[in-house]
Amino acid sequence: MSAAGTAEKIKFGTDGWRGIIAQDFTFANVRKVTRAIAAYLEKAYAKDKPVLIAYDPRFLAEEFARTAAEILADLGWSVKMSDRDCPTPTIAYNARELDTAGALMFTASHNPAPYCGIKYIPDYAGPATPEITDTIVANIDSASDAPSEGKNADKISTFDPKPAYVDYLYQLLDVETIRKAKLNVKYDALYSTSRGYLDGILQHCGCQVESFHTWRDVLFGGGMPEPKGEMLVGLVESVKKDNADLGLATDGDSDRFGIVDEKGNVLTPNTILLLLARHLYKNKGQKGAIVRTVATTHLLDSLAEKYGLEIYETAVGFKYVGEKMRETDVLIGGEESGGLSVLGHIPEKDGILADMLVAEAIAYEGKPLSQLVEEAIADAGGPLYNRRLDLHLTEAHKQAVLDAYDKNPPDRVAGIAVAQVGRKDGIKLYLEDGGWVLLRPSGTEPLIRVYMETSTSEKLDKIAAEMEGKINQLA
Repeated sequence: MSAAGTAEKIKFGTDGWRGIIAQDFTFANVRKVTRAIAAYLEKAYAKDKPVLIAYDPRFLAEEFARTAAEILADLGWSVKMSDRDCPTPTIAYNARELDTAGALMFTASHNPAPYCGIKYIPDYAGPATPEITDTIVANIDSASDAPSEGKNADKISTFDPKPAYVDYLYQLLDVETIRKAKLNVKYDALYSTSRGYLDGILQHCGCQVESFHTWRDVLFGGGMPEPKGEMLVGLVESVKKDNADLGLATDGDSDRFGIVDEKGNVLTPNTILLLLARHLYKNKGQKGAIVRTVATTHLLDSLAEKYGLEIYETAVGFKYVGEKMRETDVLIGGEESGGLSVLGHIPEKDGILADMLVAEAIAYEGKPLSQLVEEAIADAGGPLYNRRLDLHLTEAHKQAVLDAYDKNPPDRVAGIAVAQVGRKDGIKLYLEDGGWVLLRPSGTEPLIRVYMETSTSEKLDKIAAEMEGKINQLA
């Protein structure tokens, strides 16, 4: 395949480039993308700074990582590879602490097993901003996919990124308070990079832990490494059966969290953001802005107002949350898709820390997690009801919908007046009663996501039915 042919397939989305292994995520394309990243590094960093490389448990991920290391060594860079599959927040933290030229992480996050991916993490330990990724993408056309020449093999070494990261988490957590609570925790690794990390941290913090799926399986047990309800059935059953205090999980590269309360309810990321914002402010006395993406619950706005904190809304993608974290003190920043970070931590989402902060909140309050959730929602003036529709459309239909709502947004949705229209990321209809609807196109497939939030389940049903009906009429 020609270089031009491969370049057409390589697109950086909200968090790097992902593709199907052996179809478009090939060794040739990995070499090409690595050289494009190296061309950026040449202008941004001196070569006395090492480049870190890590990978998740996917099929061939370590071999892809080794290929990238060989290309970088050819080009004169020193490379430090993780000694096993590694959480994204772990390699990100080390990228900052080791005075590096950043890191390459081979992961497809929560995507199904046939996928792999690569993302570049700059030395500030957060997602690369669009300016950086745009530069890398611009370098792809001229980058070679030729095999490594095998130069400078002595520039490649391995290291263990775990100890420094884990020690840092212990500084952020109140380990003694968690120890005193003697929590009973169930942990489903979902075959992810958090195995050997989260279970060990829980044990260090005095928790009684039962762990599941703590070995490498490149097929993820036939499921997906995504900590959502359908993948957490066994965890829910175990929590309920043994009356555990909570259940914890992460996605494949451990930057997203999954939380089950003592009743077996799988809690939404919106709920956990509220819970932890309240915990950090009320129990730990911390202050700072609250940052959420355009698709995340507005209950965070209510909580910020109650606590006298700034609230910021960003486009979808943690890179925008991370950018705000680098600009100002942020108490908590997060997104409805399951990522968050907190004051004092790296500007990258961290599912391991999120899980431990929930355990810490229970330990501080001495109350069941379900009760803490109710109190956090009440503090924010809730509840509010959320839903997301994923509508698979042809490209033409998708464009027709976006054009229609952009040029002629409705005056009312389900009988509720539209007070304002936002275009920060997609088209957001702010409703007069405090609810909202967001239409946002997928950048990688013929799909429109419709996010909704309102004050009652009945309103939510009406809004969802009307939006789906009107979108179908635009075909």
